Amino acid sequence: MRTDLISEPGDPARSNEDFAALGLPASGQGGALVVLDGVTPPQGDDGCLHSVPWFCSRLGGALTELSVSRRDLTLTEILSHAILRTADSHAATCDLSHPRTPQATVVLARWSASAVEYLVLSDSALLAGTTDGTVIALLDDRLARVPRGSLATEAIADATVRNKEGGFFTAAADPSVAARAVTGELPRTAVRTLTALTDGATRWTEKFRRGDWTDLLALVREEGAAALVERVRALEAGDREERAYLGRSKTHDDATVVHVEL
Repeated sequence: MRTDLISEPGDPARSNEDFAALGLPASGQGGALVVLDGVTPPQGDDGCLHSVPWFCSRLGGALTELSVSRRDLTLTEILSHAILRTADSHAATCDLSHPRTPQATVVLARWSASAVEYLVLSDSALLAGTTDGTVIALLDDRLARVPRGSLATEAIADATVRNKEGGFFTAAADPSVAARAVTGELPRTAVRTLTALTDGATRWTEKFRRGDWTDLLALVREEGAAALVERVRALEAGDREERAYLGRSKTHDDATVVHVEL
């Protein structure tokens, strides 16, 4: 097995709100990957004493540990347990009912000798490269289907479409959101690679349209995860004035790529 991981902040002066981890059990059988993209809150009160990186570290650490140690649990159950564990760690000091309480998108994958399980919640992506050369994009596209007028401001998004029926869902403090994730299983023999990306890295395909998912995976396999992020940064730097037209609220975003050759 070969792995390649990069996680780069959008602004060197700010903390990276993404999280990435690989879990390899001591038995040497199978493994797991976890990628989170913390939701940057607007300026103002979010009801929590803790930062988004703190939340992502807690949630991501719990997901990594449970994915490796509790193979009897489904990925949906693992996400539910991890959210509850994280919520319990700061429920006494923070208002977890606040709509802007720290939260994150989730990509979780686990593989064994027989199967590859996956879970995707919100707009991070998981690409499965198959043995016949096909690339399967495993996505939760509910955010993309929300009418753009509903996302005019972060406050509106929090109040009307975030973690609401008809909107989209992120991992915050309610463990029941785990049931909203896109989940499934692929035969292990059919999967050659797994690539998880936050939306700061998927911009190469989703915003700048430099290639489809197959092209993106080929770039990562041939030149490495860092090369993809470098290309995204160059495109962002050359497009500062047009970012509003492209639907980007900031020039650069935290970008994470985890690539595994099984």
